Amino acid sequence: MNEPLHYTDATALAALIRRRELSSREVVQAHLDRIDQVNARINAIVTLDPEGALAAARAADDRLARGLPVGPLHGLPIAFKDTHLTRGMRTTHGSPLFADHVPDEDELLVERIQTAGAIRIGKTNVPEFAAGSHTFNTVFGATRNPYDPALSAGGSSGGAAAALAAGLQPLADGSDMGGSLRNPASFCNVVGFRPTPGRVPSYPSAHVWETLAVAGPMARTVTDVALLLSVMAGPDPRCPTSLEAPGEAFRTLGEPDLSGLRIAWAPDLGGTVDVEPEVLAVLEAQLKVFEELGARVEPACPDLRAAHGVFRTLRAHEFDLALGDLLDRHRDALKSSVVWNIEEGRGLTGTDVARATAARTRLHLEATAFFQRYDLLLAPVSQVLPFPVEWEYPAVVAGRPQHTYLDWMRSAYVISVLGTPALSVPAGFSANGLPVGLQIVGPARADLAVLRAGHAFESATRHHLRRPTFATPPS
Repeated sequence: MNEPLHYTDATALAALIRRRELSSREVVQAHLDRIDQVNARINAIVTLDPEGALAAARAADDRLARGLPVGPLHGLPIAFKDTHLTRGMRTTHGSPLFADHVPDEDELLVERIQTAGAIRIGKTNVPEFAAGSHTFNTVFGATRNPYDPALSAGGSSGGAAAALAAGLQPLADGSDMGGSLRNPASFCNVVGFRPTPGRVPSYPSAHVWETLAVAGPMARTVTDVALLLSVMAGPDPRCPTSLEAPGEAFRTLGEPDLSGLRIAWAPDLGGTVDVEPEVLAVLEAQLKVFEELGARVEPACPDLRAAHGVFRTLRAHEFDLALGDLLDRHRDALKSSVVWNIEEGRGLTGTDVARATAARTRLHLEATAFFQRYDLLLAPVSQVLPFPVEWEYPAVVAGRPQHTYLDWMRSAYVISVLGTPALSVPAGFSANGLPVGLQIVGPARADLAVLRAGHAFESATRHHLRRPTFATPPS
C-alpha cells in the first residue's frame, strides 16, 4: 500500500481484512488516531465512541479467526450522519432541541451497513435539521473544509464529506434533498451519489411516499461509493417506493469504457442557473476527457424552467409536515432559515402542492424523453467555490444576488426533482487550489450507468488523489 491506512480505499481495506493481512483493530485504531490528530481543526465528527469501536473491532477479528462468514464491509469504521438514527448513540439533527436525544432503534440504512460488517465509531456533523448546503449548528459549531479551514465543507452531509477528505473514515452515509450529498462532495474533493428515489429505502419515516429526499453513499472513490450502495440498496416492504433490484448488482463496475455514449453538457442547465466563471473554467477543461474515452459531447439540456418552483413548493410542504409542530412549540430554538421554510409551507394551499406534483410529473417525462436522445448529462454540481465558513450562504453568484439560503443550490436541486440518479465526482481544482465537482446525471434507475461513467472519468483524471495538505499534521 502506498497510502497510509487512513487514506487507503475502503474496497482495498475490506479485502486486506478478509485475507487477515490487516486486523480490524489496526484499521479502526488508525482512523481513531487520525481523528485525534486532525478532527479538532475541521469539526467533522461530533460524537465519538472509541471504546465501543475497538470492542466491535475485536469482535470482528474474532469472527474471522473462527472462520465465520462476514459481510462486504467487515471491519471498516464508519461515522453516521447525525440525522440518521443510531440506537444507543445520540442523534441530534444539529438542533439544541435534540442535543441529548438517544434513539432506541437504528435507521434502516444504519442497520444494513452494520449488518454488512461496518463498525460504528461516531456521528458526522450536519446543519440544523439538514437544512442548507453549509454545515453549522448551535450544538457543535461549523464544519470546516480540509482544503482550507477558513471555508465551508458544504452540506448537509458536510461532516461526512470533510471526514472522508481528511482521512477520518473510508466510507460515509448521507442524504440529499437539494444537493446534500453532491454539494459537500464537490467542496471536499470526494464522491457523493444521489441514487434514483427508492434505490435506498427509508425506515422509519413519517413520509414514506415522499421521493424528493433520498439517502445515499459517499466515499473517496466511485468504486467505494458503489460498494457502500451495494449494502444500502434493495427493497424493504415497509417502504412502498423501494425498488426491487438487489444491492449486490452495484458491487462490480467493470472496466471503464464510455465508447459510443452520447453525452450532453449543460453549463448553466438551460439558462436556469448562474455559475461562477472559475467553476465553469475547471469543468469545461474536463469535457475532452469524455471525448478521449470515446463519447460524443455536445451542448444540450432538458427544459428545467419549472423545476425551481416545483422544488421550492414541495420542499416547503415537507418542512411544514416534518417540523411544523416544533415551530409551534419551540420557535425560538429554530434557526431563521428553518422557520422561513416552514412558514413558506404553511402558506401553501392543497392546490399549490397538487400543481407542483403535476409539474414534477411533466419534468420527469421531459427528462425521460431527453435521455432517449442522450445517455448522460454533465453539469456543475455547485455554482460556487467553497465560501467563508462564517457565511450562511453566498449573497452573490456570478454577479446576481442570492435572496435565500436555497438560491445558490439551484444547480443541484433542479436535478433532484427529475427523479434521476446524479453523481458528484472530483473534477479538478481552481487556481487557488479549491475542489470543483462534476455532476453526472443519467436516466431514472440507470444508477449503474452513472457510476460506471464516473468511474471511467475518475480513472482517467485521478483528481481524487490530491489530498488536503491542511489535514497532514506536522512531523
